[in-house]
Amino acid sequence: MQAPDDFDPPVGQPIQLASGVRRILAPNPSPMTYRGTNTYLIGNRELAVIDPGPTSEAHLEAILAALEPGQSISHIIVTHTHVDHSPLAAPLSKQTGAQIWAFGGPEAGRSAVMTELAQAGLAGGGEGIDTGFRPDITVADGEMIGGDDWSLEVIHTPGHLGNHIALALGDACFTADHVMGWASSLVSPPDGDLTDFMEACARLRARDWSVFHPGHGAPINDPAGRLDWLIEHRQMREAQILTALDHGPATARGLAERIYTETPPALLPAAERNVFAHLVDLVGKSKVKPTGQLSTTTEFSKL
Repeated sequence: MQAPDDFDPPVGQPIQLASGVRRILAPNPSPMTYRGTNTYLIGNRELAVIDPGPTSEAHLEAILAALEPGQSISHIIVTHTHVDHSPLAAPLSKQTGAQIWAFGGPEAGRSAVMTELAQAGLAGGGEGIDTGFRPDITVADGEMIGGDDWSLEVIHTPGHLGNHIALALGDACFTADHVMGWASSLVSPPDGDLTDFMEACARLRARDWSVFHPGHGAPINDPAGRLDWLIEHRQMREAQILTALDHGPATARGLAERIYTETPPALLPAAERNVFAHLVDLVGKSKVKPTGQLSTTTEFSKL
């Protein structure tokens, strides 16, 4: 996807975004991570590190080098357990003694339907799970995590991943991979659940925000507008799927080939998972039905 901004900060260098808020870009650019993972440092004395990032000695050194005289790391907060966000938490904790805070391990927050799909053998199709991740402290929706001069509210935002959280700092929100400006969030079963994703979007939309700081890409200065776009984009995809099913039953792959006509073949598997996420959501809404057991190879028909 062509990025809609000129976001290209220097890798490994702390950038001041607001009072007590700095960002360090990790050295892991890719089609899934854009320029790389954004790691955030919160506070002025005892700091929280949001999303330490992937396994990278260089990034670990960059985070430690960003500490100014009199500063230390007191909290390490992981928004979700994809391999571009959480693996560096353990090495950073070992270096600093700070505890790791998160919603839970890789399967925490997974919806019932996604649990069934996982138990049936569906796997893969996502960004890669940090399967060994375990937090020192498990947080809950609505909980406050506080330091000496900062306080973050935990907002459970499943959809991209069941254990995904956003973190509110006043009217600013660290949205990780739930809301980004350069691309729409990946929702790939069994890790991602579109029904949960849309509910979390609506929940964020009900509040007034000044800025979103995403897990990848530039700050979003029109949070309400971006959320409206994300919701409308998913509604448009749903309408395309239902229109395509007017021509008869089809699999997620068949629908992806009809709908994503300009997508390179190499990206069709991701498009197929996206369509399947919509189909699972549409089954829950009683708008389509599977002709067999719910799976990526099952044909679906319109009700």
